[in-house]
Amino acid sequence: MNKPTEAELEILSLLWQLKEASVRQIHERLAAVKDTGYTTTLKIMQIMHAKGMVERDEASRTHIYRPLVKQGDTQKSLLKNLMTTAFGGSTSTLVMQALGQEKPSKAEIDEIRAFLDNLENDNA
Repeated sequence: MNKPTEAELEILSLLWQLKEASVRQIHERLAAVKDTGYTTTLKIMQIMHAKGMVERDEASRTHIYRPLVKQGDTQKSLLKNLMTTAFGGSTSTLVMQALGQEKPSKAEIDEIRAFLDNLENDNA
């Protein structure tokens, strides 16, 4: 799988949420949070299509894009790369750094604890 650039990942995140969208729909959402031009969004989405990250339905005048890469697969790949390059392959260092950035809510701590309990039970 091609590692998406930061701009491609922003677009993929929106497509994963929306399931499908036109360039205009994606651009409007991006423009709400950052200064970007329509032609830039269009060009990035065309590149993503050429790379096989998205498919494009050209049946109507307005092309509709859908993600071809799965969110979970992309996240796993990016996380594995980050863990290897930035944290020397250490899961604990990565998790400690992530949890130290912002104070997790009680619900998030409970969710993490349940996940760890399941991991422990699976390895027992």
